[in-house]
Amino acid sequence: MKFSTDIKPISYLKSKAADMLKQVNETRRPIIITQNGEAKAVLQDPESYENMRNVISMLKLISLGEEDIRSGKSKIQSEVLSDLEKLIGR
Repeated sequence: MKFSTDIKPISYLKSKAADMLKQVNETRRPIIITQNGEAKAVLQDPESYENMRNVISMLKLISLGEEDIRSGKSKIQSEVLSDLEKLIGR
């Protein structure tokens, strides 16, 4: 992140919204919007946002799977395949 270009006050957003949208879509870098010197929002291009959400979803699924393993709610692959074969009648 380039702090000199990627952190902007809300007053800059108000006057340069189109320029900021162009910047985030060209650079794929988010811009942090500040208000009274504090970070209050992030302006991000849609593709990067969607990718971030997908990564978070995958990490959540991995975490849930790891919890299932720790609590004994899992089976080894050979057991799963054997159960599937029984279900389809092989």
